[in-house]
Amino acid sequence: MVEPILNIPINPDDSIERLSSREWLVTNGLGGYASGTIMGLNTRRYHGLFVPNLSAPLGRTMMLPFLAEDVLFDQQKVALGAIEYKDGHMDSKGKQFLREFRLEWLTPTWIYDFNGHILEKRIFMPFAKNTVYASYRLSGGRGPVRLQLRPYCSCRVHDGSLGYPPDWPFTVKIEKERYEISAFEGAPALRLSIDPFKGFFVAEGDWLKNVFYRLELQRGLDCVENIHSPGFFSFELEDNAEMFFMASNEGWDSLVRDPADIFDEELKRRKNTVAQAQGVVHHHVTSQLALAADQFIALPRTRDEKNARTVMAGYHWFTDWGRDTMISLEGLTLCTGRKAEARKILETFSHYVRNGLLPNHFPEGETHPIYNTADATFWFFHAIDRYVHYTHDRGMVEQLYPILESIIDWHVQGTDFGIYMDPADGLIHAGTEGQQLTWMDAKVDDWVVTPRRGKPVEIQGLWFNALRLMEMWSQWLGKPSDKYAQLAERTFESFHRIFWYKEGGYLYDVVNDHHGNDHSLRPNQIFALSLHFPLLHKDRWKNVVDIVEEKLLTPFGLRTLDAGHKDYHARYEGNRYQRDGAYHQGLVWAWLIGPFLDAWEKVYHDPNKAREFFKAFETHLKEAGIGTVSEIFDGDWPYLPRGCMAQAWSVAEVLRSFLRL
Repeated sequence: MVEPILNIPINPDDSIERLSSREWLVTNGLGGYASGTIMGLNTRRYHGLFVPNLSAPLGRTMMLPFLAEDVLFDQQKVALGAIEYKDGHMDSKGKQFLREFRLEWLTPTWIYDFNGHILEKRIFMPFAKNTVYASYRLSGGRGPVRLQLRPYCSCRVHDGSLGYPPDWPFTVKIEKERYEISAFEGAPALRLSIDPFKGFFVAEGDWLKNVFYRLELQRGLDCVENIHSPGFFSFELEDNAEMFFMASNEGWDSLVRDPADIFDEELKRRKNTVAQAQGVVHHHVTSQLALAADQFIALPRTRDEKNARTVMAGYHWFTDWGRDTMISLEGLTLCTGRKAEARKILETFSHYVRNGLLPNHFPEGETHPIYNTADATFWFFHAIDRYVHYTHDRGMVEQLYPILESIIDWHVQGTDFGIYMDPADGLIHAGTEGQQLTWMDAKVDDWVVTPRRGKPVEIQGLWFNALRLMEMWSQWLGKPSDKYAQLAERTFESFHRIFWYKEGGYLYDVVNDHHGNDHSLRPNQIFALSLHFPLLHKDRWKNVVDIVEEKLLTPFGLRTLDAGHKDYHARYEGNRYQRDGAYHQGLVWAWLIGPFLDAWEKVYHDPNKAREFFKAFETHLKEAGIGTVSEIFDGDWPYLPRGCMAQAWSVAEVLRSFLRL
């Protein structure tokens, strides 16, 4: 087995920018996480040692934004991490002692050298527990050092406004060697301890004032916060010994186990995760991505459903989205041998189909979804198709068939948000004023950036694929299939009659009978030939693939708009209006490399050349989100990674496509 271990050597003269631009992520299978930078500098409001996903209506809650770690040795006192303040001052002395960062089986590990005192620090979260551990092991043969750990606490929604009312009391309850902190009356308790307990706790409050998060400033959001600490732990760390700091929302009775045993169990679980994946163990990229995939598969903590499973669309700020889940299903679960979880995910989402629509997403901390999507429902058919391909479980089709049948009926007669089959041509119309229904869904206040109202090209490809799948599945189950075949044939005829943009030699992005057709060159047309049942006639495949490759392909996926278009935006930066105005107007989306390769291989059948499309992703695993794949990239060189540092469908589609080769 090629073990998923990424080593990043650190030099004393490495820039703050280099060390703070590389982020780590630890998750717990509940949607909760710990995250930061390899320098220990928090650059986002989302960075923190403990961000559990709590039951509704709370959701992911920032409870421990910073753990100050001071090492006392040879009459010196050095902080491991770094803090940046609003006035530009930064405390970053620990940087000069950092020698290596290693992501070992997704466990972030730091190696410090304090004049021969070698300190190894690790962070891990046990699966399905809202608990985090930081471990500290000393070696080097130079005797003990003293560690002081000061937790700075909070209790805010992880993507909410920074700060909190000044009258929060931050009460501390101490019972023997257990410390319980409450930010205010009724707040979830934050439980802290160290193990083995060989030191003491000093109940001495402290504030960090005007802590600055540089990436939030770049995003045009509030970026300064005050954080409070109720006291600090102090203990002597012996040579060749290990100590654990723990933060948790779990009950004390469940926290009495040896942390070393908990770490070993979690490591064993991760090794089993990679071992069961199909064909990934022989290459470091696929082995790493199979493990990264594990970070997105979660139990939906905010919904009380037995055996439910979902997919967190991206860290740090996305919850579970129907579209992202269905697109990601194959790469995250089926390519990695997690077939039972794939089935649970499909069943979970099937329970929420309403008026023929799959949920668009579940808002943070809420139990009821929002349905404004025209494509997630058809991606549901695609995901079921891929599930059956891997498992041969036709019983799943039989189980879901009544729901699938009703979905088609709802679209034929018309459902919410102006989504309906146009009786004039059999194509799907989608869109009402003020709604964003396709995957190009950026919206700021009342501004829908890319409304795409009318008949979007990828919706037709997904609709046709769903109809052909229903025709096939009906035949499997001995049910009438003629109506699906007839609808599909009509869709095929109408599509070829009205969607070909003759002057450009490619497909319209949106056909709109009232406002004219949109011939913007976008990647959405690739779905007319990338799916199981291609809608586009074969004699036009090469035209579409060639122009998409020429105009939209980059080392990290496809641009969302041709660079020659008047609305093209190359960079993702600025305030919300600027960023969302660029989101689908030229930026590169990594997940699109998957459907592009599906289409490209149908034309060229050249796996050797296809491998060249993935070279940049190998390097990317040591950039931005270490060991994972970012959401988006700038549209022009040097294609800087942007958006979420870890995105489900980016990981899923890169892994799936890489394995095909």
